[in-house]
This record gives sequence, C-alpha cells and structure tokens, in this order.
Amino acid sequence: MSQAFRTRPDGSGQALSEAYDTALLDLDGVVYAGGNAIAYAVESLGTARAGGMRLAYVTNNALRTPDSVAEHLTALGIPTEVGEVITSAQAVARLMSEQLPGGARVLVIGGEGLRVALRERGLEPVESADDDPVAVVQGYGGPDLPWGRFAEAAYAIARGVPWFASNTDLTIPSARGIAPGNGAAVQVVRIATGAEPQVAGKPLPPMHRETILRTGAERPLVVGDRLDTDIEGAFNGEVDSLLVLTGVTDGAELLAAPPRHRPTYVDADLRGLLTGQPEVVAAGAGFRCGGWTATAGDDRLELDGEGEPMDGLRALCAVAWTAAGAGSCALDAGKALARLGL
Repeated sequence: MSQAFRTRPDGSGQALSEAYDTALLDLDGVVYAGGNAIAYAVESLGTARAGGMRLAYVTNNALRTPDSVAEHLTALGIPTEVGEVITSAQAVARLMSEQLPGGARVLVIGGEGLRVALRERGLEPVESADDDPVAVVQGYGGPDLPWGRFAEAAYAIARGVPWFASNTDLTIPSARGIAPGNGAAVQVVRIATGAEPQVAGKPLPPMHRETILRTGAERPLVVGDRLDTDIEGAFNGEVDSLLVLTGVTDGAELLAAPPRHRPTYVDADLRGLLTGQPEVVAAGAGFRCGGWTATAGDDRLELDGEGEPMDGLRALCAVAWTAAGAGSCALDAGKALARLGL
C-alpha cells in the first residue's frame, strides 16, 4: 500500500525481523528513556539480531558521540559497535561540509557529539561569535546548556553567517517525563534573529541519506515513537515503518495522523519486531483486526469485541484514517481507546 494513501496498518505473515534486513531504530522513547532501557527492548533486540536482522541506532539527539551511545547500549545489554550508531550531528556535519570550505570555523551551540562530528568532516569547532566562524550549528545541549549560548548564536547569525540545526524536535523523553528538545532551543534563536536554519535531522532527507550511506541497508524498517520525525522520515524516504507506543505518541495522536505520519505497522513495544502483524480487513461498515471490530458513528469511533489491545487500535486506525481521507476526521475516540487501556 502506498504510504501516501495509507488507510490502515499493513499485515505481515513473517516476523518483521525476517521481512526486513535492517532495523533503523530511534533511541529516546524506543530503546531507552532517561538512560534506562525500556521494557522488552534488550531481549527483543537480542533476539532480532540473533535471527539475522542488522540493527542500527538512528537518533536526532546530537548531544552524545557515537562512541558514548554504543558504550551505553552495550552496558544496557545491547552489544553495539560505534558504526551502528548514526546521529543527527553526523548528518548536519556532512550537510555543512558540502557547503563550507575544508577547515572552516563553525560556532557550536550544543554538546560534544556535534564537535566530534564536525571534526570528522574536517571542520573546526569554535565557541564564540568573536572567533570568526563562517557558520553556526545548533544541536541538543542537554538541560544544563547555558542561556548565553543562544546569545552567541544570535550574534553570529546577525553578522550574516549561515545557521544549521541538527534537528527541530520540540520535545525529548526523559526518565521524569517529556522535556524541551532542540527544537525549543532553535525557536529561541529563531525569535531573536528572524532567521531560519538548514535542518538535517529526521524527518528530512539529509538524515535518511546519512543513515543509508552508513548502514548500506537494502530493505530497512524504520522503528520509532514519534510521528513527526521517525514516521514522517520513513515516509519521506519511501521506506516502511513500525511505530511503538513507548515514547511520545499516544493512541489519540495516532488516530488523528495525516497521511505522512501514518506508520506501516503499529505495536506496543519492540516485541513487535519478533512477530508477524495481523491483517486489518473490511467488515461491513467498519474494519476488523483480531477479535475487535471498529466502526464510525455520527461523531465518534466505536469498538466492539475483545482481544489484544493492539488489534483494537489497528482497527480503529483503519476507521479513523479512512474517515480522515474522506474529509471527516473530527471523530471522538476517547471511549474506544479507554476500552483498550490506551
């Protein structure tokens, strides 16, 4: 089914770990949150790898270096090589290196991950607008990034140098909840300068290109928790995707997703890699998946039956996405989702 016209999640007779050669996995909200492994992640990824699926970790978080990410994953029980980690810092550094001369000075607003990626591309990180930078790059700097760093960016951008951003995710999952992400910090500089950055990270093409160049994936499956980065990035790259509900996206947001934010598959967590995906089929005036049948009433989505909650959610997706395609997407799904515990 074309991603552009997706009206229901796809089914798969094979386990996804067998149907695809490489899983392109987001990290925050998929593999870990606040540094701690998400339930079932370690076991599921180990089983997928043992069955022959290659794993690559693709993150918009530009704060940490690939080395530190690989060490962290390995410590969690997920053995990871440095080359299996792809960051938005690497994507933005490649984008900049294609536009700037070798050895160019770049003002860094962010963490060590950006500095390492710039040096890898032959660019020189600097810390002040007075260091004669020829460009500014901004990436997530963590909760302790000083406010004065935004002022340095604004000073340099006001002098006419180009501005780049690793990504524009407004939020980032943490162990304590949802925190402001790099997109919130980018917005601060945007307000101060009136400028617009060139952005490399998901869902934009530079990140997808970086990922394919580094992994060589031929039949990749994007696995993520965010509709506006992971799933839209898969849509833009014309590859399949699996949404897991362990991060920022909830059932209501999924049902209201526009075409570019509709995943190929939906599951509760990374155990979904190890199974086939049930088919969603037309059933009278609605759709059926497993033991659930979903239909649209006058102003709400209705759900009948029983069984696995994810099957009910898949059936609801089919009704909601079909209704949205017909121009009527203001359907209340609250009671139906509550039945599923979502």
